Amino acid sequence: MMRDFLPISRDDMKKRGWDELDFVYVIGDAYVDHPSFGPAIISRVLEAHGYKVGIISQPDWKNDQSVMALGVPRLGFLVSAGNMDSMVNHYTVSKKRRHQDAFTPGGVYGKRPDYAAVVYGNMIRRACPEKPIIVGGIEASLRRLGHYDYWSNKIRRSLLIESSADLLLYGMGERSIVEVADALDSGIDVSDITWVAGSVFKSKKAEDFGEEAIMLPTFDEIAADKRKYAESFYIQYQNTDPFSGKRMIEKYGARMYVIQNPPAKPLSEQEMDDVYDLPYVRDYHPSYKALGGVPAIEEIKFSLVSNRGCFGGCSFCALTFHQGRIIQTRSHESIVKEAAALTKRKDFKGYIHDVGGPTANFRHPACKHQLKRGACPNKQCLFPKPCSQLQADHKDYVTLLRKLRALPGIKKVFIRSGIRFDYLLADKDKTFLKELCQYHISGQLKVAPEHVSDAVLDKMGKPHHEVYVDFTKQYKKMNQRLGMDQYLVPYLMSSHPGSELKDAVTLAEYIRDLGYMPEQVQDFYPTPSTLSTCMYYTGLDPRTMTPVYVPKDPHEKDMQRALIQYRDPKNYQLVKEALIKAGREDLIGFDSRCLIPPRPMQHGYGKAPAQNRNVRTNNTKNNSSRNGKFSSRNNSRNNSRKRTTENISRNTSTNRKKGSQSEKAHRRHE
Repeated sequence: MMRDFLPISRDDMKKRGWDELDFVYVIGDAYVDHPSFGPAIISRVLEAHGYKVGIISQPDWKNDQSVMALGVPRLGFLVSAGNMDSMVNHYTVSKKRRHQDAFTPGGVYGKRPDYAAVVYGNMIRRACPEKPIIVGGIEASLRRLGHYDYWSNKIRRSLLIESSADLLLYGMGERSIVEVADALDSGIDVSDITWVAGSVFKSKKAEDFGEEAIMLPTFDEIAADKRKYAESFYIQYQNTDPFSGKRMIEKYGARMYVIQNPPAKPLSEQEMDDVYDLPYVRDYHPSYKALGGVPAIEEIKFSLVSNRGCFGGCSFCALTFHQGRIIQTRSHESIVKEAAALTKRKDFKGYIHDVGGPTANFRHPACKHQLKRGACPNKQCLFPKPCSQLQADHKDYVTLLRKLRALPGIKKVFIRSGIRFDYLLADKDKTFLKELCQYHISGQLKVAPEHVSDAVLDKMGKPHHEVYVDFTKQYKKMNQRLGMDQYLVPYLMSSHPGSELKDAVTLAEYIRDLGYMPEQVQDFYPTPSTLSTCMYYTGLDPRTMTPVYVPKDPHEKDMQRALIQYRDPKNYQLVKEALIKAGREDLIGFDSRCLIPPRPMQHGYGKAPAQNRNVRTNNTKNNSSRNGKFSSRNNSRNNSRKRTTENISRNTSTNRKKGSQSEKAHRRHE
């Protein structure tokens, strides 16, 4: 295989001696040939299996013929909205348009449409109706069945139907895309490709697809009844595991069925190594240089993806629905080889920016049973407390980090994709905590307790506040032992389902005692296919079907957010109103425990008490778009993330790391 960009024009095809492509891949992002970008992985995997792939990046969505720039492909079209859901990419939680797009040359906004996968699919169907369309990526993965869409505030149909595609591939797609490609290449009609794990297809009948298939509530039912939607979503949530998940069927109208096969099996270590060893150029296409490059690559250019999946189970994170809970890892040899190659780049300054994935300190399945029986459908690994079967062990990760630090040319190896502090505490060996503080952070560690109210944390699927307090003590103690003075930067979230005004006040009091005011606050973002989004829409916890208080009123959300930033004079009136409404007038006054004075002060108010300043968390900007991993993670938590690759998808590790554009868009790194 050539270590060169795949064709983006007819001239590029001619240089390779190609008159025809097997697949034309239409993507919503700029073309970046890097293993943190899903389209790069999928196209390189297909190339490794002998298929000719060309890329059409960000076509003119007002002109159907723009998707025909590379001609009619022999086998079909692939479609992905990009590394993020296009609506998260375009809009803030208040539904205001963003001003930049980190995945577009020069950060220019507006080069992709809303609901990009839907738009691209229909463009192709109109321009070339005879060829198969396979849609995938994060946008398709999280919208694969009937789903609540925050931006239109309604239940939308499966993206498979809305995009006019023939097949939808969800989750990690290396295996499924090759299986589909081989089937098409052998002459099988796309309508007959019904067996591929990790795929969704349409049918006019349901009886042929197994007695064990689960018949979900119909689309009409979930669109009309919020309780039915909650029931349907939780059934789907319980069937996200590749070992125990069942085929599911959702009926549309009188004669249309959307059928989801169980997820694809996890990749082995060798398979993961093979994916990351493909001949990526590891940069954006040179045609973008004059436009200012692609901002999204900066965070991941010198980062290493070590794992996929997450058994953290945060309710607001889409990773469970997209990547699953079983950890997939690369070998040390593969990661060290990639790191050594980075040191040879002219622009490398000696710093590895991250070694991780959706959650950095997960390097193996949660327990020995998961690779045989899968993750438990009705139990979490870490919530409400670590499972008795949990294998909390950082030895492998510590060894990997030591190998990376020892490489010539490496000055510092950072961990930025997020750690689970409760998992760290569950490991009785404190070697990782020691070396984390000693070698892998620079003055501050970002962690995500998210809140301090246990009632809210229960809805978030996060450990209780006492666990975070314990971690802060151990972190401080370890820093003192090492003769270091490093900060903790907590990620906090306002207006999550379950958060009443009194809970927001409790969080403000905690911030008061820290002497810390975050410069940015993350308001809960109802991204597709999370437990929290289901709570937001239905007012029910789908795990128990019990009612959940949901702060939806914009003014109340403003008050909850203002409480977290109560020291900002601009928030005075909102904070005062919130305290009065919550019955907490005792926090209005001049006492040291008060949040605000009785009236606005000319020179501001609410400075950190002197006695608390020596333990204050560093006042560093919070990532304003984590929610996802996207983590996001993109999550990336993330942005993440944190932070993988998909069937025609994006790399999760990327998702966790894109500042306001990505988080971890779909996962807050958590």
